[in-house]
Amino acid sequence: MKKIIAALGFAWIALPVLAQGPGVFFVEPKDGAIVGPEFKVVMGVKGMAIKPAGDMARNTGHYHLLVDAVPIGKGKVIPVDEKHFHFGKGQTEATLKLAPGRHTLQLQFADGAHRSYGEAMRATILVAVR
Repeated sequence: MKKIIAALGFAWIALPVLAQGPGVFFVEPKDGAIVGPEFKVVMGVKGMAIKPAGDMARNTGHYHLLVDAVPIGKGKVIPVDEKHFHFGKGQTEATLKLAPGRHTLQLQFADGAHRSYGEAMRATILVAVR
């Protein structure tokens, strides 16, 4: 989304409007990246603090990485299986190994009981593994 902030003659200057509030994001890889079968994932969060699983303090949580999986709704517990990776010790990066092809990666923040904060705390990217 762009916000027009000034007009100089016929030339308009537009700057991006930054999203407000808490959220998660991929530091690396970037959306659309071509990666090897083993690659580094670096996760970021704003507006919340990272705490290990079990810590139920307000506005805190930890990361979950969903690979080629359906999004988890707000308040639902994120399962533990081959498509749902838990970072309950508060990790902010990991090495992921995937088969060649296109994959959807979803970064999902959840509370100390692994309950999803929902769409507001989710980011999705696509990667191609060569």
